[in-house]
Amino acid sequence: MLETINFWLATGFGLGLAPMAPGTFGSLLGIPLAWWLLSRPLVQQGTIMAVLLVLAVPVCHVAVRRYVGLGDAGLDHGSIVVDEYVAFPLAVIGLTAARNPLVMALAFVVYRFFDGLKPPPIHLAEYVHGGFGIVLDDVIAALVTWVIMALALKLWQRRTSRMSSQ
Repeated sequence: MLETINFWLATGFGLGLAPMAPGTFGSLLGIPLAWWLLSRPLVQQGTIMAVLLVLAVPVCHVAVRRYVGLGDAGLDHGSIVVDEYVAFPLAVIGLTAARNPLVMALAFVVYRFFDGLKPPPIHLAEYVHGGFGIVLDDVIAALVTWVIMALALKLWQRRTSRMSSQ
């Protein structure tokens, strides 16, 4: 029973089994989660995110050992997507403007770009073995996305306020 639950959580209820772009399909579950979290106070957003990320580590660890094989215990197998959908909300945490569907979509695209490309320092997380390493690269990609989104929103806000005052 626990094995079955772990499998479905790890594979994003089957989205991670998609033949193409399983990480992107699995990440889609993060959008409603992020949307829901943004309706909560910031402290609650952070607390829920922390709990979900901590819980994702053993789910990933068990999944990679059980379903991919003991020899691959450090690999982030494509079908394991709990790390993607649980980390994505970090990309918009506290950014109330992300309740706009276009802003949320942009955050999703930026997050998938960084998670897929894994530029420095994101790629360094791949050297960390087990469930922690699997989750870590997604957390870093989400945090980089958050910085970019926060800066872009600030610049947009500044530009629109200047235009309206003219």
